[in-house]
Amino acid sequence: MDIQKKLENYYEIECRDKNGNLKWVEKITNLVTTEGLNDSLDKHLKGSNYSAAWYLGLTGASPVFAAGDTMASHAGWTEVTAYSESTRPALVFGSVAAGSVNNSASKASYTVNADNTQIGGAFTVSNNEKGGTSGILYGGGAFAGGNKTLSNGDTLNVTITCTAAAA
Repeated sequence: MDIQKKLENYYEIECRDKNGNLKWVEKITNLVTTEGLNDSLDKHLKGSNYSAAWYLGLTGASPVFAAGDTMASHAGWTEVTAYSESTRPALVFGSVAAGSVNNSASKASYTVNADNTQIGGAFTVSNNEKGGTSGILYGGGAFAGGNKTLSNGDTLNVTITCTAAAA
């Protein structure tokens, strides 16, 4: 019997300039890392040390995510911390329905505080420390449309939708 479960995350990142005008919207698919999959199995099936705290980070230009990435070791990407918030934004999810949950009612938000900041994607992690190298790296994804340049005063609003489906 071949029963599989597929976990995926989809990000929608909206950028507005300092006057609130829409600059761009990028949609990306997330790779769930081996560490993220193991954590899901450990917490859900074994009930080990469960924590519902998850946070969203931004990557630098041209990120390359790999299944073996962790927060302590990820050669294909760097984190961008050029935003005013003191920590990575928390993910506040709504109700789970039909194998899906999202944070659309409470989007993760960033206020960019540097000009010419290049970003290329986003990631989900269990630690809120900007630039931190600990915590569970659930996964991350790169922009399909290439890198984006941010300006001081831009605001990013990020919606993440997590799905689980029989594959």
